[in-house]
Amino acid sequence: MQRKWRRGHQWISRTDKYLVRHVSKLPGGNHDAFFRRLSASANHGKLWMGIAAVLAIIPGRPRRAALHGLIAQAVASAVTNGVFKTVLPRARPLPEHLPVFRFVHPQPKSSSMPSGHSASAVAFAVGAGLVKPSLGASLTPAALGVAYSRVHTGAHWPSDVLFGSAIGAGAALVTRRWWPVRPPFPQTARTWTTAPQLPEGEGLAIVVNTLGGSFTKETAAALQQVFPKAYIKTVQPEDDLCAAITETSDRPGTRALGVWGGDGTVGAAATAAVERSLPLLVLPGGTINHFARDAGTGSLKEALAAATKGEAALADVGTITVQRGLAGKPEKAEVTMLNTSSLGLYPNFVRRREQLQPALGKPLAGVVAMFRTFAAGTPTTLTVDGRLHRVWIAYVGRGRYYPRDHAPLLRPVMDDGVLDIRMITADESFARLRLLWSVLTGTLATSRITHLSEAKEVRIEAGGAPMVLAVDGEALAGVRSVEYRVRPRALAYYSPRP
Repeated sequence: MQRKWRRGHQWISRTDKYLVRHVSKLPGGNHDAFFRRLSASANHGKLWMGIAAVLAIIPGRPRRAALHGLIAQAVASAVTNGVFKTVLPRARPLPEHLPVFRFVHPQPKSSSMPSGHSASAVAFAVGAGLVKPSLGASLTPAALGVAYSRVHTGAHWPSDVLFGSAIGAGAALVTRRWWPVRPPFPQTARTWTTAPQLPEGEGLAIVVNTLGGSFTKETAAALQQVFPKAYIKTVQPEDDLCAAITETSDRPGTRALGVWGGDGTVGAAATAAVERSLPLLVLPGGTINHFARDAGTGSLKEALAAATKGEAALADVGTITVQRGLAGKPEKAEVTMLNTSSLGLYPNFVRRREQLQPALGKPLAGVVAMFRTFAAGTPTTLTVDGRLHRVWIAYVGRGRYYPRDHAPLLRPVMDDGVLDIRMITADESFARLRLLWSVLTGTLATSRITHLSEAKEVRIEAGGAPMVLAVDGEALAGVRSVEYRVRPRALAYYSPRP
């Protein structure tokens, strides 16, 4: 075996020297300077990062292609420089092997086997081409040029370039499922209904929570200007919000209830609106305005148009029966859920992501927040519909959210009659490593630790200590169990027709 390996090594060495001799016999010219500059431009992946930066300007597949190319390049570079250059030490070509005007100076000091430039070049071109083949084809000449330049300038033997290119292609294939392209979201669909027309806000009673994320001193005056005939109730921090909503809803002449505030405030208003069969006008008064965004009233202009024309649709409402207190003295309460609720570490993840988002942007902030949250966090023991689980995150959404992974963003249909249940579990072996690897590679949606399902009802019980339950951004501590149900099309809400 050792003799065969030695013969194989000698054959590769002879072939390398034979090919380099032929390269050395090429006449000198402008091409020598071209290949020197091309090789230098690819140092530390600078050429490919520059191309990726240009592609990132173009949304869609070019941007995704650039991302996959960079991911493949990073993996190829790490494997080449961190592994193979250590275990396969090899001397680089000597000055006598090539003309002095062609020989690179200074020559790299690391192992010649394999070529890092070739690995990065092929990884980026193939990685981008797997997403957008035409782009990969256009990058191929540049990648091959960089690979050849390493032989032309005496930085590597041909076999180094061949092996590095194979590593690059392998890295592109291995990472092709990392950070996959999300399928397009379904089209928005509504079940339309009739609602009172409210010209200039006539018959509209609006509750304004001053603790709402976007409230300022000018908010109430601005609303009065947009809806001059509406009744506006401003709720101060020391006031009882639920009592104020009840009082406003029961005010004589009220034909529709409006609400300005965060998701918790909107949920409380929805409860009153359903009980009194009043249509709800959700105004963008929270920090993120989840329901207003899904309802199509993400701006005052859109809300005004829908209210003036009486355009409305129907939405399901989630009802959560919460049991709190000691086992011998349970306390039950019903909570309305318009958007989402969560158990486990999800509230901590969301808080960290929102803190990082202004500086990093949402995608990168999500990755960093996931690492920070789950690197030190511990799973929660829960019983979900009678089955015991160790859970990092248990998430329940009122309605089917997209994308279909761990990070729900949009809800195109407001009355599909289902609960969107998502769990990231720690039941599997090496749970934390699985989780962190899935976050790093963007494969959490397809990982074995992610469980996606839909139901009409679900019951979740604490497996040990009481839980903290977050419902539409509001936290409830000391929770022993929760039961979720769907009330189909219970809420009429104003929404502008397309």
